[in-house]
Amino acid sequence: LTPDQLIVIDYDGNVVSGKHKPSSEIKMHLMVYQERSDVHGVAHAHPPTSTGFSVAGIPLVDCLLPEVVVTLGSVPIVEYGLPGTMELVEPIRKYVHDYDAFLLENHGALTIGPNVINAYHKMETMEHFANISLTARLLGKVNVFGKEDAEKLMGLRQRFGVTTKAVCQFREGQSINQSSSPSPAPTMPSNEGTNSGDETSQEELVRRITQEVVSRLRGTEGGSCEDGGQAKIIPVR
Repeated sequence: LTPDQLIVIDYDGNVVSGKHKPSSEIKMHLMVYQERSDVHGVAHAHPPTSTGFSVAGIPLVDCLLPEVVVTLGSVPIVEYGLPGTMELVEPIRKYVHDYDAFLLENHGALTIGPNVINAYHKMETMEHFANISLTARLLGKVNVFGKEDAEKLMGLRQRFGVTTKAVCQFREGQSINQSSSPSPAPTMPSNEGTNSGDETSQEELVRRITQEVVSRLRGTEGGSCEDGGQAKIIPVR
C-alpha cells in the first residue's frame, strides 16, 4: 500500500480525493463512524484463526489472557449478512456500542479504535487470542480465569483508557490460583520393539504428532494409532 492508493471520502461514501474507488465494505465502516463518535479507525480483515472461529460459530468470550481481558473483554459473533450490503451492516449495529472487536459469521473480523493503529493492534490481539484459544482446546484444557482474577484485570481498564463495555466470561467463585491443575499434555505412544531410552528422529516425531492431531480433529473414534490402540478424542467446547 502506497500513499497514492489512499482515498478520502465523506460520510455519505463520496470520494473527496484520490483516484481509486472505496472498498465494497465501505457501508460497514461508515456505520461504525456514525454510531461511535469516539472511533476514528476501523480495520476489516480475514485472519484465518479468528475467521475459523466465526465459521465454527464459537465466539471468543472466555477470560483467558490478561491483555485480552483488559483491551477487548470478549468478541461476539455477528450474524451473517451478504458482504457489501446493508444485510452485513445492520447486525453489526446491534453490537457496536458494547464491543471493539467482532467476528463476522462465515466472513471475517472487524475491529475499531480511536485511530487506525489502535484498530490494527486490536485485530492482531484478537488473532493472537484465537490462536491461543485454539491451541488450548486441542490440548484438551481451557483454564479460564476465576471471577477474582478477571475483575482485577478489568479494573485496569480505566488506567489504560479502555472504554469498551465488553466483559469476558470467568469461572464463578474461583481465582486462577485455586483452579485444578491443568491436565498433562498427551504423550505419543512409543514404537514397538524399541527401548524407552531410544531417541525418536525429528521427522518421525513430527509425523506422529501430526497423525495424533489429525485424529483428534476428525474425532474418529475408530482411527487407529501405530500402537494398535484407538485414537484418543479431546472434546472441544
